[in-house]
Amino acid sequence: MQLATWNVNSLNVRLPHLLQWLEANPVDVICLQETKLTDDKFPVAALEAAGYQVQFSGQKTYNGVAIASRLPMGDVVRNNPLYPDEQQRILAATIDGIRVVCAYVPNGQAVGSDKYTYKLGWMAALRDWLAAELAGNPQLAVLGDYNVAPEDRDVHDPAAWEGEVHVSPAERAAFQALLDLGLADAFRRFDQPEKSYSWWDYRMLRFQKNQGLRIDHVLLSAPLAERCTACVIDRAPRKWQQPSDHVPVIATLA
Repeated sequence: MQLATWNVNSLNVRLPHLLQWLEANPVDVICLQETKLTDDKFPVAALEAAGYQVQFSGQKTYNGVAIASRLPMGDVVRNNPLYPDEQQRILAATIDGIRVVCAYVPNGQAVGSDKYTYKLGWMAALRDWLAAELAGNPQLAVLGDYNVAPEDRDVHDPAAWEGEVHVSPAERAAFQALLDLGLADAFRRFDQPEKSYSWWDYRMLRFQKNQGLRIDHVLLSAPLAERCTACVIDRAPRKWQQPSDHVPVIATLA
């Protein structure tokens, strides 16, 4: 089974890219973030024609998450029941015995801002909810845009980013708290090329210079981590015309 995550930065704009990518990479499940669509505008028919069932939780202009699966989905949950929130950032479903959580962690804007405080509170609530989910679902996968680069090797220039959002000690501690539940960062279970990133700013030729961050992650519970045989970042879609600023991350389970 292959599980993927991709922040598409507007599904309305990037639907052709998603369909093109799925045709070439027919993963079993893909978690999408920043769909930026209300539910009535979600392209259900296009994804069903590509062979995928869909669940989605959207809002106008901002946020929005979705799960597309070749396999049936059950026990669908929108949002974190422990954290009432108008922003649509979490969607969960059980697929072939695996509890799949699609998460879009808040950006945080700037260290010390109200949005930064919101981000840390949101991540703490996510940890508490995932602890409960793990208790009932030992096969748990949490995929998404975490807006956190966990280590300096996940940052193109750690000195330039020091003290900035995405890399601050409090954000990294919040990410580590998720790992401390017994989740594994699938990408780091394998030898990877140096300077591997999943996001690049649109400005100043950041992608062409490979000046990015690794902020999109696949976290797996111990039973799934043992089944994981590969985890890769697919940079190809970032080279397409009018791309998302993120690229897909794919984990393969035996």
